[in-house]
Amino acid sequence: MLFIGRTREINNLNKRYESGKFEVAIMYGRRRVGKTTLINKFIKDKETIFYTGIEGNAKENLEGLSQSIYALSEDFADTSGSFLNFREALETAFIISQKRRIVFVIDEYPYLANSYKAISSALQVLIDKNKDTSKMFLILCGSSMSFMENQVLGYKSPLFGRRTCQFKILPFEFLEIKDYFKKFDSVDLATIYGITGGIPLYMSLMNDNFSVEDNIKTNFLEPNAYLFEEPTNLIKQECRDPAQYNSIIKAIATGASRMSEICSQTDIDTALATSYLNKLISLGIVKKEKPFGTHNSRKTIYLLEDSMFRFWYRFIPGNIAAINRGLTDVVYQKIASQIPAFMGGVFEEICKQYLWELNRQGKAAIPFTDLGRWWGNDPKNKCEAEIDIMCTADNNAAIFGECKWTNEKVDAGVLDTIIKRSELFYQTNVHFYLFAKTGFTQGCIAKANELGNVTMVNFEDMVN
Repeated sequence: MLFIGRTREINNLNKRYESGKFEVAIMYGRRRVGKTTLINKFIKDKETIFYTGIEGNAKENLEGLSQSIYALSEDFADTSGSFLNFREALETAFIISQKRRIVFVIDEYPYLANSYKAISSALQVLIDKNKDTSKMFLILCGSSMSFMENQVLGYKSPLFGRRTCQFKILPFEFLEIKDYFKKFDSVDLATIYGITGGIPLYMSLMNDNFSVEDNIKTNFLEPNAYLFEEPTNLIKQECRDPAQYNSIIKAIATGASRMSEICSQTDIDTALATSYLNKLISLGIVKKEKPFGTHNSRKTIYLLEDSMFRFWYRFIPGNIAAINRGLTDVVYQKIASQIPAFMGGVFEEICKQYLWELNRQGKAAIPFTDLGRWWGNDPKNKCEAEIDIMCTADNNAAIFGECKWTNEKVDAGVLDTIIKRSELFYQTNVHFYLFAKTGFTQGCIAKANELGNVTMVNFEDMVN
């Protein structure tokens, strides 16, 4: 697979490696996001002990770790067995790194830690003892984000305060995937981004020599396709009661967003649903959201963080029988008309990423420190209202944005609506962003020019 992106992470890792100082890097992120690929790119030309924890017992993990250490050094006469215990194995790695720069990677660290509960305490003792003299570059990597955040980075962890850097590896953003796909046009590129969620492994399955339709058919609508069962396989791997988790994800994907709606649709009580949702949040599959600027927990909603999961649970479960019968074309025709509606949420995310990048470059109309989506009551018009994008700064300033993924040009009515909704807030120094898939009517352009505080962004201009 072509290695793209991750420039900041690679540069940071190499800079720290070249210092020669002892380092403890914590790396984590959801499955399939490319953590191991990133590590392999970093260690390509470096002397490395690399061990991947397994879902086995302590004896099996000790044997595997021992072999990884033996493989690095010719100092061991007998490499057929294993060290007596984990402390001896880890201590040996530290002894080796006293004389030369060694990268010591423990991938899937949560599996190792679950098989041997004292591993973090053993590492803590050795880190404290050797940090001033060791040339080790230790990397602890894991896919269980809750474990890594709470039991490795958390203040109750024996390793708390020992890390010298941490990397939370996220899916690629939309503009980053341009380097991977050269032949898709901008709309197709956005659709591919939507159905893969920017996850490197899923991106690698797509082929820009073929149409989006062919890619969807090949990767989702064939019984032997990798992505045909991918979400359910991931849930089975991570969760003890996959049927319940699947029902919750499906409920959210098909429109249930409030706790009461999710419980009603799945027939799961609130306490259990809360536990399941927290697990899905820790896996990077679900996110919890409140209206921008509010802390009212009663308005909390749940959405699917991963757009590939949104796509899959929206279109695949109801068509599994037909897919298994080989009715690929029939199923695609059934879902094709719904893909633009699915892409509405994807486009909102792309627009948010675009604004954050403008802000980073100092080019946003108003520099902001936070960004989100707002929904709530409009007392003047006595109705519920939504704002796709809202950003605020500290000086009575705000940005209000509207995103339209339609084949019709955005007209002045859309601008009028966002202006009226901005009046629900106290900020008086405001700027409006309109994002459009297809462009703007002359009436909208004229009104925006007259107001002077409106930026119109055509999707093509975002890509190029």
